[in-house]
Parts: sequence; structure tokens; C-alpha cells
Amino acid sequence: MFNYAQGRLRHQIDLLRQQFVQEGGLPFADVLSASGLEEALREIEATWNDRIYAPLVTLWVFIGQVLNADQSCRAAVARLIAHRVSQGLEPCSSETGAYCQARKRLPERFFAAVARLVGRNLDARVDPQWLWKGRRVCLFDGSTVSMPDTPENRREYPLAYNQVPGTSFAPARIGAIISLSCGAILDLGVCRYAGKGQGEVSLLRQLWDVLRPGDVLLGDRLMSGWVGMYLLKQRGVDTVSRLSAHRRADFRKGTRLGKDDHVVVWKKPSSIRSVDRATYNALPEAITVREVRFRVVQPGFRTRSVVVVTTILDPGLASAEELASLYRARWNNELDLRSIKITLQMDVLRCKTPELVRKEIWAHVLAYNLIRTVMAQAATIENVEPRSISFKAALQILEAFRPLIAYRAHCGADDQEELYEQLLGAIAVHRVADRPDRFEPRMTRKGPRGYEELKRPRREIKLHMLKRASKI
Repeated sequence: MFNYAQGRLRHQIDLLRQQFVQEGGLPFADVLSASGLEEALREIEATWNDRIYAPLVTLWVFIGQVLNADQSCRAAVARLIAHRVSQGLEPCSSETGAYCQARKRLPERFFAAVARLVGRNLDARVDPQWLWKGRRVCLFDGSTVSMPDTPENRREYPLAYNQVPGTSFAPARIGAIISLSCGAILDLGVCRYAGKGQGEVSLLRQLWDVLRPGDVLLGDRLMSGWVGMYLLKQRGVDTVSRLSAHRRADFRKGTRLGKDDHVVVWKKPSSIRSVDRATYNALPEAITVREVRFRVVQPGFRTRSVVVVTTILDPGLASAEELASLYRARWNNELDLRSIKITLQMDVLRCKTPELVRKEIWAHVLAYNLIRTVMAQAATIENVEPRSISFKAALQILEAFRPLIAYRAHCGADDQEELYEQLLGAIAVHRVADRPDRFEPRMTRKGPRGYEELKRPRREIKLHMLKRASKI
């Protein structure tokens, strides 16, 4: 465990909490609690002296780095220097070596613990009106991120079969369980892009301990597997997903509940690759599921008929129309992944070792959850749902207010509360309109830039250019 003065620790906790509106009598002001941060600090086993880049200071700088448009380490250290000068402290060196070493010393589980703490605390405190029929709905989906093509990254996250070393970024697969009510990421997993046991379903099985009995898991076609639906139902978790392309719904069979709505028995597959023989024999011979078909008649949509499969068998608990509406809400998962990958620039990571790459991912998750917390505060004050507020606008306004929050940190509680209310009011103004039937052509006005595609390693092309230049 690290050692430094308790008073300085309290100051660093206050600094982190102030920047994300975690003070006063505002709603959700205890999501990033001091006790939770102190518990996460226990994950640090190495000795940590009283220095400039203490764990919480390093975390604060790292969050600012992933939130800013300029995500370089030099810009992150420059922001720390500006903060120290504003507080009357001696400026630190503008070299980035000490900061990079501090990030390297912090264990990955420390970043993960703080990110999970914020996401789960926010989800636990949501307004019951934001729930679906009184139940928590969790979204799950996977995506990919890229990282520098260094030998270390490539060993742990190999290139795909059609990628040439030196011409592509190393890929990794991520999977996240996200709360539908508030958008918080409850847990996240990282694995290789391809290979046995590296798919989205495998990631889900690593993460589904975060689900509680009574929850509803909303996912895409991959979530409609026989064994996954059975194992989740055994945990008390219902699933709602689109029917897999490998199955066909026949509404002439089963127990009819209404038009295009029936309960049917799925027999156990002859083989399940994800379980061993003993586990396969212990599984039941069949499971009972419900299939609902609804049609999309809006012009411009590619899919005209959608079949949703669920383990919610009682139509009194959820009608066919309510299940169709819930499945349509799955699109929020795509928007959440877009927010963290594109808006927070996590699609292409910067770190050159696998451990630092995962720390960078968790820093993005923490920043994302903290922004979702601020959005939930603004939604509560304005009596709207968090999903109706723009994530991009919340990020822009929070970044604009952060220097002012730091400057007025020593003002009275009334002044700080007034500043926070102005911040939340500005965020709540930017609402996302409900436009479920919008569609756009998949085209762009931007043409090619005129550069050739990089098909060989850069060093080989530079050597070829030198040879051509020497002949002139």
C-alpha cells in the first residue's frame, strides 16, 4: 500500500470529485464516493511515496487526457502544470517521462475498480421511472478497437488473417454490459479479435455475474443461443433478442398467445461446442421460449419482418407490442458504443503495450461513466430521461466548465452549487429528438484524398524511396 499524508489524500479525492459535480446536495453526488476511491486504492500493492504523480493525481490527469481532443501525454502534463500554478504550487517538469512511469506503475485492476464503481453506483441510484416495467434492462454488444502495431501488442492481440504487419493497426475485441436506463457501463471485457473462445458470447459469459435476478438482457442475434438463454434463465435473468439466422419461426406450432405470438419448445442441439460432454449431458432436453413477430412498414428500412425471441413467457408481463418496443431500444447500445469510441476517441488507442492499452480502455470507460453521471444529474433536475440528453453536448459543456470549476474550488458552498446548477442547466438544454423512423443513404460527399493505400510496411517503402533518390 502506498504511503502519504491523509490530508493530501483528501485533497486529491476532493479535486477528482469537484471536476465531475460530485459535491453538495445535488442528485447522484455520491456516485464517486470517497470511501469507494479509498477502497479502489487498496488494489495498489506497491509502495507509493508522496510525490507529484500520486495515484489519484495520475488518474485525474489520465481522465483529462482521454476527455480532451488532444490526447497526447504532453498536453496532459501541460494541463497538470497549469493546475498546479493556479493553486499556487510549484510547477512540475513538462517532460512526460514521470507521468508515463506513474501510469505504468498503477495496476490495471485499480482503473477497472474505479470505472466499475462509478457505473454500478449510478445504475443503483436511477429513478424507478427510468426502468422498463419496473425491471432493470441491460444491453450487451461487442465492438473492436485498434492499437499501435508494436511487437508487444501484436503478440497478445494478433493481426487478422488478411492484415500485413506494418500496414495495419493491431485489433482487439471489446464487449460491454450497459444499463438501458442511464447508459452506464457496468462491466467490460477485452479479448483477441479472432480465435476459439474470443467471440462476443464468450465475453458475455465472463461478464454476466454483474446481472441480478429479475434483470432483462437485451441483445442482438448472437444472444439467442440455446445454451446462453438457458444458463441466464437459471440465474433469473430473462433475455430479449432477435431470432438467430440459423433458426426459422413457424407460428403454426406451439401454444398460440396472439397473432404472430406463440410459446414454443426448443430441443437441445445435438452438440454444443462451448461446453464439455459432462455439462452437455446435465443440460435439459428442451427449453421453452416465446417468439414474437412484428413488421416494419416504414419505407427506407431494409428489414420488413423481425422475429424476437425471449424467455418472458407470460403475455401479462410483457405484450407483443411492448417486446417489439423494447427490442427497438437496442439501438441505444450502438449509440453508446459510438459515444465511447468516436466521441471519446477510443477507436484507435495510443499505448504501445497490452497492459497500458487495457488501462487506457478503462480510463475511457471511467470518463464515459462520469459524463453519464453528470447527464443523470441534469436529467433529474429537469425531470427528463437521461437518454433524451445529448452525450456530445454534455462532454463539450463539461470540458468548457472544468477550468472554471477548478478556479472556484475554494469559493463557498453556495457559489459552487450555483455554478453546478448553471452547468447542469446548460447540459439539459441540448436534447436528442426521438426520430425512430429516420434513414439516410450510405453515401458521403468526401472523395478520396489522392493517397495510395499502404500495402507494405512503412520502413520498406522508405528504404525503396531512398534507393530511388540515390539513383537520381
